[in-house]
Amino acid sequence: MRLITLKSDALGMFASTLCLLHCIATPFLFLVHASASCCSVGVPTWWKLVDYCFLIISGLAVYYSIQTTTSNNIKQALWVSWFLLFLVIMNENLKIFHIPEFFNYIPAIVLVVLHLYNQRYCQCETDKC
Repeated sequence: MRLITLKSDALGMFASTLCLLHCIATPFLFLVHASASCCSVGVPTWWKLVDYCFLIISGLAVYYSIQTTTSNNIKQALWVSWFLLFLVIMNENLKIFHIPEFFNYIPAIVLVVLHLYNQRYCQCETDKC
């Protein structure tokens, strides 16, 4: 658990980047799958579960990152961007609103940038801030 606390920003950047790649790859994978079989029903359940895994991992990374940051603005921005990622993923799975695909990528990109910024400029010198 100590490793997660110390490397939470790196974990957050990694998880958010994988989430972004997952989101970008999804349309291409389903295009290939649809062309390979004419009777494609929809998104496999295991593929949707990957979304929730990213949410859990990135939520833990945000939680541990705010424990060692010196900036209250970064704390708030990390939680807001994670919550927006949560809303985008839930909207994508429940199909509540139609949102252009481009806007689905924004929260993941923002999380990567915020974790990078936090890692470089907002770390406190002690274990607890």
